[in-house]
Amino acid sequence: MAFAVDATGQVTLENDPALPVDYVWVLICGFLVFFMQAGFAMVESGFCRAKNATNLLSKNLIDFVVASLTFFAIGYGFLKGNDVGGFIGSGFWFLRGGAYDVGTYLDFFWQLVFCGTAATIVSGAVAERLKFSAYLVYTFFVSLFIYPVYAHWVWGGGWLSQLPLGLGHIDFAGSGVVHALGGMVGLAGAIVLGPRFGKYGKDGKPRAIPGHSITLAALGTFILWFGWFGFNPGSTFSAHHLRIAVVAVNTNLAAAAGAMSTLLIMYLKTRRWDLGMALNGALGGLVAVTAPCAWIEGWAAVVIGAVAGLIVVGGVYFLESRGVDDPVGAVSVHGFNGLWGLLSIGLFADGTYGLYSLEAPYVTGLLYGGGIGQFLAQLIGAVVLAAWSFGLGFLLFKLMDLAFGIRVSPEEELQGLDIKEHGTPAYPEFTHRQTFIIR
Repeated sequence: MAFAVDATGQVTLENDPALPVDYVWVLICGFLVFFMQAGFAMVESGFCRAKNATNLLSKNLIDFVVASLTFFAIGYGFLKGNDVGGFIGSGFWFLRGGAYDVGTYLDFFWQLVFCGTAATIVSGAVAERLKFSAYLVYTFFVSLFIYPVYAHWVWGGGWLSQLPLGLGHIDFAGSGVVHALGGMVGLAGAIVLGPRFGKYGKDGKPRAIPGHSITLAALGTFILWFGWFGFNPGSTFSAHHLRIAVVAVNTNLAAAAGAMSTLLIMYLKTRRWDLGMALNGALGGLVAVTAPCAWIEGWAAVVIGAVAGLIVVGGVYFLESRGVDDPVGAVSVHGFNGLWGLLSIGLFADGTYGLYSLEAPYVTGLLYGGGIGQFLAQLIGAVVLAAWSFGLGFLLFKLMDLAFGIRVSPEEELQGLDIKEHGTPAYPEFTHRQTFIIR
């Protein structure tokens, strides 16, 4: 993010009288991204059972709380601090006097809401059986190190952005940096935890465990879809940057194509119009288009979204067949489609937009005569991301499990996490009846 500065290095209105509009634009878009926390909370609680609703809402609250404090103290410095060997930024940015300026604080806020999004994605993949204390620890380390370091490699001047292929590894608004990272850490957590009780029968075949409110899941999806108009267009960092129109249209088209693709695939498979899967299809399309949204034409956004819907359906069934229980489909939506979004840049970038700016050199993919270089840069970044986030996520969950155990007791899982973990059931009357039946 670049700002006009005077001779002393301070941002001034005299140098750029339009600057307040850009500040307000970035802040409002950041507020929309923050509001996506509500969307995640609704989607996850809706797709899960009523007895765990308070637990899921609590996790979607606490991950942004922990991320705000941890990312402020150290994480942002690892992301945007002075580069150290292409690997990490110098930390403790807020202790340096020069960091106390409006431009840095604006950039910090923007990066914070992205960090919070990466952290909250995991809660859906590990829902209904992870201890709240383990979630606190996980969120701390993701905000402290796992997210900021990889984000530095792409957005902070680190080694991936400097690859001598194409224009280096790029990711416009975070298909990889935010979504795939959260999804792959979530996959690691789901594997370490194991499936929920009742997910698999004695024959080993997966069983459906319906969520308690498709209404909340739909509401959450609409909130997320709306918030994505901040997530992607806001990544231009300027209200005067007219590419925002292209970004907004591409964002919407991919979501629509993802929902339609998933809906049709599920109808062909089951002869039912599956709303739950279509909601995830829309989210999958949004995730996939987040990386290429500024570099592609509208038709490519439709293709990317349609493929994303296929990936959602295929990913859900593939993970279930391998014994991985992901209650809300977070790994397929965010993990797998985040990686697809990265690769799609190397295919569909149309050569009309530069490296996060209107200026040349322009990003050009294979289908527009750009050669193999950009695709290879995207492929390398995707492989590195999967290894980094899944590897560190698996290590983190394994170490926590060995240290204090990360899964609730069988009795607590059957009763629901709301009572023992929080003492505040989301639906007291329903919980009372369920407790009576269990006894």
